[in-house]
Amino acid sequence: MRRKGFVSFILSMAVFTGVVWAQEAQKPLTLEESIKIAMERSLVLHSAMMGIDGSEFRRKEAITNFLPLWTGQYAYNRYNTPSTIGSTTIPVSGGGASTMPLTSRDLYNFNTTLNQPLFTGGFNLANYRASKLGVDLSKENVETVRRDLVLQVRAGYFNILKSERFLDVAKQTVKQFEAQLEVTKAFFEVGIVPKNDVLQAEVRLANAKQALVRAENDVAAAKSSFNILLRREINTPLEVVDILSYKPFPMGFNAALEEALRQRPEVKTAQLVIDQVKENVKIAKSGYFPTVSLSGNYNRISEEPMLNGDMKNERWTVQALATFTLWNWGNTAFKVGESKVKVKQAEDSKDLLIESITLEVKNDYLNLSVAEKNLKVAETAIEQAEENLRMNEERYKYQVATQTDVLDAVVLLAQARVNYYGALSDFNVAKAQLERSMGRMYP
Repeated sequence: MRRKGFVSFILSMAVFTGVVWAQEAQKPLTLEESIKIAMERSLVLHSAMMGIDGSEFRRKEAITNFLPLWTGQYAYNRYNTPSTIGSTTIPVSGGGASTMPLTSRDLYNFNTTLNQPLFTGGFNLANYRASKLGVDLSKENVETVRRDLVLQVRAGYFNILKSERFLDVAKQTVKQFEAQLEVTKAFFEVGIVPKNDVLQAEVRLANAKQALVRAENDVAAAKSSFNILLRREINTPLEVVDILSYKPFPMGFNAALEEALRQRPEVKTAQLVIDQVKENVKIAKSGYFPTVSLSGNYNRISEEPMLNGDMKNERWTVQALATFTLWNWGNTAFKVGESKVKVKQAEDSKDLLIESITLEVKNDYLNLSVAEKNLKVAETAIEQAEENLRMNEERYKYQVATQTDVLDAVVLLAQARVNYYGALSDFNVAKAQLERSMGRMYP
């Protein structure tokens, strides 16, 4: 009995957990939650963030050029004839001593050098600065990717809401055609309208049902696309919080453009590129200067692998070295010239970018204005279409209007609603695009 009770408890907990999980899965996503999920899972953003790590490694690598370099060598040599590796003093009869050369065919050599650069003509410093700017470039690239990703999520989110509103319109249209068909059938049964009116209403209803199927498919496609954007399984159940509304944009074009030129990460990236290629000019100019370094060397030769024993020779040296390039056929000058050209190209690219951003902000601002105007027109059109349908339905009841008048009025109302929700979605997407072109981060 205890065992059966324990099994029942486990099963009930599993069922309860499954229900809770299903409820969690069905919980509507907010736009902020969707953006957070996309940020956490986006491979494009992850790759861009890894770029920061790569640039940071390059910066640290540049630091090592300022530090001393320690190298070592260990070698074994076998000669065809014995080689002299040193000398030793041996006693002779009579109390004297004699110096004899030490020779061997097997020699082991250990050599180590410590080299400290003192002056490189500005190469190391400019190289470090360029690498540090590379880190900043990678960070700005991440910010650009973030903003692009946010825009994609916002556009996909509003696309779901628009398709759901279109689905509501399609369902409402089917209901209106069904109601009209019932009225027409009732009139036909008492002989008020001909059979043709019933057939016409049935055809309109069939067309509305087909439109409803297409609307359902559009909703499913929008949700699948959004799941892929969030890197979720394509058939994951998805509901989103309805935020499709109209909130006027408070800024004028000039203020929006000023913010864009100040906030856009692309503008910051362009300036960083200019600064980086200027450092490359300094790197190229370092070839005009000598390099100065200080090095110390230790060398030991022996006939034994562990470099011990009597037959050994060792020495150490300290050296200050200045290296001059007296003539390289203009190689350094050509490098400097090429680097200066790249500076001009980077400056031109920034100017072109500013012009492109100006046009982008202008187009997005105009698109927002058009969507706002269309929204107001569509809102008025819905009121007019609803009144037109009401009047035609009343007139049809008294046989003052025809069946076609009522059916056309239903179609006009459905189209007015579609236009309104389309304009409302376009307004929100245009607002998101304008905020992206201004360099804003949402939320």
